[in-house]
Amino acid sequence: MEKTCCSGKKKEREEKEKKDLMNRLKRIEGQVRGLENMLEKDAYCTDLIMQVSAVTSALNGFQKLLLENHLKTCVANNVRQGNDEVIEEFAVLMRKLL
Repeated sequence: MEKTCCSGKKKEREEKEKKDLMNRLKRIEGQVRGLENMLEKDAYCTDLIMQVSAVTSALNGFQKLLLENHLKTCVANNVRQGNDEVIEEFAVLMRKLL
């Protein structure tokens, strides 16, 4: 198994899921670039704050989608295969997020 990022685990995603997630990230990236541009042009504080709120909302939506997909695929598949350790892993994740 190829080691990736923090946990060392890897997930093969269906092409549609990967494409949808990448599209969301590219939109978020564009929003962040917009923030940089606004700051360079001395945008007013409340305008920047509203754009930050939009980026935060977009990231939250991305995170919710990842959580939903993780629960429906990784967690469910591991439980079906008798690996109940994944439940504790998910519980730890939720404690960290909340």
